[in-house]
Amino acid sequence: MSGFVPAPVARLPWSVLLLVTAIGGFGLVVLYSAAGGSVRPWVLPQGTRFAVFLIGSIVISRVPMEFWRRYAFWIYGLFLVLLFLVELLGAVRGGSQRWLGFGPIRIQPSEMMKVAIVLAMARFYDMLPAAETRRFQAVWPACVLIGLPAAFVMMQPDLGTGLMICFGGATVMFLAGIPLRLFIGGAVGAALAIPLAVNYVLHDYQRHRVLIFMDPESDPLGTGYHISQSKIAIGSGGLFGKGFMNGTQSHLDYLPEGHTDFVFATMAEEWGLLGGAFLIIAFLLVIRWGINVGVRAEDRFAKLAAAGLATTIFFYMAINLMMVMGLAPVVGIPLPLVSFGGSAQMTVLISLGIMMGIDRSTRCPQRW
Repeated sequence: MSGFVPAPVARLPWSVLLLVTAIGGFGLVVLYSAAGGSVRPWVLPQGTRFAVFLIGSIVISRVPMEFWRRYAFWIYGLFLVLLFLVELLGAVRGGSQRWLGFGPIRIQPSEMMKVAIVLAMARFYDMLPAAETRRFQAVWPACVLIGLPAAFVMMQPDLGTGLMICFGGATVMFLAGIPLRLFIGGAVGAALAIPLAVNYVLHDYQRHRVLIFMDPESDPLGTGYHISQSKIAIGSGGLFGKGFMNGTQSHLDYLPEGHTDFVFATMAEEWGLLGGAFLIIAFLLVIRWGINVGVRAEDRFAKLAAAGLATTIFFYMAINLMMVMGLAPVVGIPLPLVSFGGSAQMTVLISLGIMMGIDRSTRCPQRW
């Protein structure tokens, strides 16, 4: 016991938990405004899910690190099978087939694959002798581990999630010590393949999103509408914003998806640059903590898993912000803990729980 507080509770990283709670709470305020000053239809379910998942992350932090190491490939295999089942039995919503239904419960396996791919890659390089890391046998199995789920997700179709699975796996490869020249070669090959992918692999709406990203003003009322209205909302907020509940782009329905993918634009219009800076800094502090957890860990698997999960959160934030600012194509990546929806929220808080478990195992190894 530490005073009246049980030792396991006192050892939780409360600074990070408070940061995450502040991000989630600010998100609820933004959704309340986007709904016109009502807790329905978004604030109540979002807040309930956040509370449940946050408690779940604390429970997950109690899971021994040996569990994640031992069952990393099994977890990866489970979600790979679920991705295959999505192709056979998945529910179609919004033109995409991404969800599996189990009675009243609906899950999106591609979201959890973002965590599973990091664990599987960390386990693979944990098993591989350090001397073998710079050889070809350290590359091709990892590419298969990344390529299989990414291909399934691209078929759903979900370009954004497929790219995040690739980014998460590639990050672990880089941290494990794969030579930089291979990444440069892969980047050159990907750049050369972009024209082929745009013309022969992507669906029509995905192709239009990629092309309109280069010149959104060429079709301001069509494919470029989202980006144009998002820029207007962010720019009109200025330094201090228009004030809570005073946004016009979202309240007058000019801004599409103002409660999901483009929630940052909704926030920036009312809270301005200062509100945006608060969100970005809060996310970066959480990510920095996760990277430091990996640095402090003495175990190779723990190092790679913690750093990989932290960078997964970074990719969420970075891709969404680039998307709403017109710096990247619209690929449907939400801003976690802020955008309405449970999938990204669950993924980030599960990642946080695993990182807290790694942190605790590093600080108190005798307790595991």
